[in-house]
Amino acid sequence: MDMKEAEKATARLLDIMETLRRECPWDREQTFDTLRNNTIEETYELADAITDKNMDGIKEELGDLLLHVAFYSKLGDEAGAFDYTDVANGVCDKLIYRHPHVYGDIHADTPEVVKQNWEALKLRKKRRKSGTLGGVPVSLPAMVKAFRVGEKAASVGFDWGRKEDVWDKVREELMEVDAEVRSGNKEHLTDEMGDLFFALINACRLYGIDPEGALERTNKKFIRRFGYVEQQAEASGRMLGDMTLEEMDAYWDEAKRLEHE
Repeated sequence: MDMKEAEKATARLLDIMETLRRECPWDREQTFDTLRNNTIEETYELADAITDKNMDGIKEELGDLLLHVAFYSKLGDEAGAFDYTDVANGVCDKLIYRHPHVYGDIHADTPEVVKQNWEALKLRKKRRKSGTLGGVPVSLPAMVKAFRVGEKAASVGFDWGRKEDVWDKVREELMEVDAEVRSGNKEHLTDEMGDLFFALINACRLYGIDPEGALERTNKKFIRRFGYVEQQAEASGRMLGDMTLEEMDAYWDEAKRLEHE
């Protein structure tokens, strides 16, 4: 990367932000609150591009998020609270503090040790105010939050001794779900379904699997195969609602075979 070009591009972005905030009616009306949902949407669009391995899309969505950083920084500057320089220096200071194996005399030879040190340093600053789990954002989607909660608990030693032991917990929760299905108590079943999800997400964590990414792969696989079933039904002049489950399953199995050819 050419650092001079990066500096020029950053200065250009901040200059454009100044102009838009001053001259564009829409940009003038924006606040932290009005931008919040847009930022969340842009983050998900970046996640989609990453999942699709779309490099052009990743570049575009990163630009959109960078615009939001510049916008929030401008709003902070107008409020007399902080500006873009404060934001950039803040994250630089944080990175240096949390990488003592690079900028200090701590040794960390593996990614696992680096991550343990990172979490420990975060806790050192936050534990007094919010506890080990207090730093997990309330607004995170439940699956991502469950993964982070498990990570943070594990960072202080609250975890299975062997990763294989997590399957005992999964089986235990599955049995409890089965019991509540038979009891007919929907509130208790909801609780046990949540416990089962939580156990499975912890299993993903222990085996190095991103649960969100794994589920999205399955979503896409289901959509693709179901689309094939619809296409074949249409090609035969029929509607899905007029077909038997066995007939639809036959097309489904055909879609699976075609994927593996």
